[in-house]
Amino acid sequence: MSSLNKKLEIEHRCQDLVNIFAECFEQSHNTVLIAGAEEPLYQVADQDCSKNRIYFTRDYYASGLHEIAHWLVAGEERRRLEDYGYWYAPDGRSEEQQAEFEKVEAKPQALECILSRAAAFPFRVSADNAEAGLMPSEEFCHAIFKQLQNYCEGALNERSQKLIEALSSYYGTEGADQFTSYRRGDVR
Repeated sequence: MSSLNKKLEIEHRCQDLVNIFAECFEQSHNTVLIAGAEEPLYQVADQDCSKNRIYFTRDYYASGLHEIAHWLVAGEERRRLEDYGYWYAPDGRSEEQQAEFEKVEAKPQALECILSRAAAFPFRVSADNAEAGLMPSEEFCHAIFKQLQNYCEGALNERSQKLIEALSSYYGTEGADQFTSYRRGDVR
């Protein structure tokens, strides 16, 4: 069986992603991944819950990978702030707001691409602006690809490497963190 056919037969259950994340980070970083939210959100531990929580949209595996990527990119200080302290304009952004969005999204989406490869899950660049009809710009896709190269050439942090290894082990993949396994067409 070809590796492509094998990848297509993998069932991607959100609970598996939640469990893999928990095995990697629940104890060491007091953080859990939670499916089923209407909107993604990162909440720090508080009087209502002793764990940091990464909520992802409904039961969308891609949303889980994307929100994990944001957490992996965020440094220690940012992980002490709700939604990492980032600005976010919802769907329907202007072209100027979209350009700002693309500046801050290249790093998490490049990491999401690597996580997706490790999980044998298809990656698609998200402009996250369907209402405005704006698709990912060519510049955005190029920035993601350049960041992907940077990560693969040694810029992955320890948390990212740990999760990539765990996903690769679970899904039987290899080379997700090797730039030679990517083509420019993988980021579109």
